[in-house]
Amino acid sequence: MNPINLLALKKILDAKVSIYNNPAFIAADPISVPHRFKLKQDIEIAAFFAAMFSWGNRTTIINKSNTLMSLMDEAPYDFVLNHQASDLKKLSTFVHRTFQSADLYYFIHFFAKHYQQYPSLETAFTLSNSPFIYDQLVQFHRYFFSFEHLQRTQKHVSSPAKNVACKRLNMFLRWMVRKDECGVDFGIWHQLKMSDLICPLDIHVCQVATRLGLLDHPMPSWRQAVKLTDSLKQLDQEDPVKYDFALFSLGAEERFR
Repeated sequence: MNPINLLALKKILDAKVSIYNNPAFIAADPISVPHRFKLKQDIEIAAFFAAMFSWGNRTTIINKSNTLMSLMDEAPYDFVLNHQASDLKKLSTFVHRTFQSADLYYFIHFFAKHYQQYPSLETAFTLSNSPFIYDQLVQFHRYFFSFEHLQRTQKHVSSPAKNVACKRLNMFLRWMVRKDECGVDFGIWHQLKMSDLICPLDIHVCQVATRLGLLDHPMPSWRQAVKLTDSLKQLDQEDPVKYDFALFSLGAEERFR
């Protein structure tokens, strides 16, 4: 991309970011689920579920996430720490696409084990001594599935070791780490840097990025997500993933593909 094209693209994408990175964006997006909470741990748990459920129709994702929060008595942190076996029975019929109650039980088990040791979920993403998000996500995946679990549950939390884009994990990290004055992302984690985040990449964002010349083919993978982020760093070195607002909205809202 030559400097003229780069300057023109930055102007276009910055304008789209300013349109969509504001509180009006929240209500129709899965990030609305954790925005219902004030306690840090409630935000983390609600955000993690909402992010992991984020494939398919956004209205369904939000409704299913809110249903789960209701089943957890609108206090997910207290629920995972203090639930009894009888409390889990009301979760037995919960399903979101291929995510079933058996998967939900394991997620709750993991959260209980983790929060018994650590005050924040951020620690789960900083266990690796490496500064690279790739290594941190690989280590997180190992840690998340370090307790006895069904093999089927592993498909609900991805790992870059399989060269998948890890869109939902990267989106969750954007929510937790990005901090600005716009009020959408939370910015409640401080050990990870915004400049190290990887742009969430699905097929729609990939198509938009390819059409804009940021990628050379429209098939998402970890390598493509890194390549896209490197391209976006030419537009903003410190906060490349803010352009997720622009790329996602161009694809989902404006059908630019």
